[in-house]
Amino acid sequence: MGMNSLYSLFMNRYLTAQIKHDLDKKMVFLGGPRQVGKTTLARHISKNPKGYLNWDIPEHREKILKREIPVTDILILDEIHKYRSWRNYLKGLFDLSLKERKILVTGSARLDLYCFGGDSLQGRYHYLRLHPLSVAELHITRHEDMITLLELGGFPEPFLGGSQVEAKRWSREYRTRLIREDIVSLERIQDLGNLELLILRLPELVGSPLSLNALREDLQISHKTLASWVTVLERMYAIFRLSPIGAPKIRAVKKEQKHYHFDWSLVPDMPLRFENMAASHLLKWVHFEQDTKGREVELSYFRDIDGREVDFVVTENRRPIMLVECKWADDEVSKSLRYLKNKFPNAEAWQIHAVGKKDYETQEGIRIAPALEFLRILV
Repeated sequence: MGMNSLYSLFMNRYLTAQIKHDLDKKMVFLGGPRQVGKTTLARHISKNPKGYLNWDIPEHREKILKREIPVTDILILDEIHKYRSWRNYLKGLFDLSLKERKILVTGSARLDLYCFGGDSLQGRYHYLRLHPLSVAELHITRHEDMITLLELGGFPEPFLGGSQVEAKRWSREYRTRLIREDIVSLERIQDLGNLELLILRLPELVGSPLSLNALREDLQISHKTLASWVTVLERMYAIFRLSPIGAPKIRAVKKEQKHYHFDWSLVPDMPLRFENMAASHLLKWVHFEQDTKGREVELSYFRDIDGREVDFVVTENRRPIMLVECKWADDEVSKSLRYLKNKFPNAEAWQIHAVGKKDYETQEGIRIAPALEFLRILV
């Protein structure tokens, strides 16, 4: 894919049509990690630079507070969730200008969680989540292009830059800005040094159940503080956590959570980075199905008390509909995947590999295939 076509694709992201559709009826809240492309997408939809106001820009903030709202068909309010009274502000703005203008709100945090007081916006907005670039969104058809995505990550700037060195520099600067700008503006955290150590430590722990006790001992902080910090990182779209599924048919572990990063390029071990990339692709698909179709789908993993584990399980109405196991290269079919497929024979089952060549289906109906074959059917 050439650079011109990549930039054209970036300007017309996978949520563009849904945002335009939803704006005809309600406000749209567009959430997602910082620098994932929310502002660029919003401004592309608006096409009117005068209709963009960013809370982080002093002159824009003054206009917002004075209610000097530009005359435009689509008003974009960026990072306004940092204004404590933002919900009531938007309620008044929306109710007064329902027929005059459309309102698109963007923010690099869980806008559905940063809601201070009351339910004043209930029924007035749709919430959509923008994820990093993926195999399906980039229309990747070649294995080497998928490996490039694995190496550089799915954030537009480092991916479009095409340099591993520049991607590493971007990730380092990204972590600093996340802490010093976003988290400080929204959370009451004073020990930023240890928070930075936590962010540096987490990529090494991807793929295994996250032990807060072990981390607490490493960082010499309380369990309560550590738990709150991990929750903050979730709210800021730095990481996401998956819980194990539990069902009457299986002896599942019920409490241990695994975590992954939206910027999978942070994970140093390549097989685990591949697992993280697959997790991110699956979460993107799950959120798309939730946000645009209202499906009751969730992303989990499977681990039981006998030590069997399957990397990812997608459930709908709490019943598994998709089972996915990740391998770096060609490998024997996972016994745990066979076990779970036997328990849920109607669930679609995949064992995908990053650099292997095998592509076939087992007697149980498990598809063994290159990762590209699976990832490109998502979103």
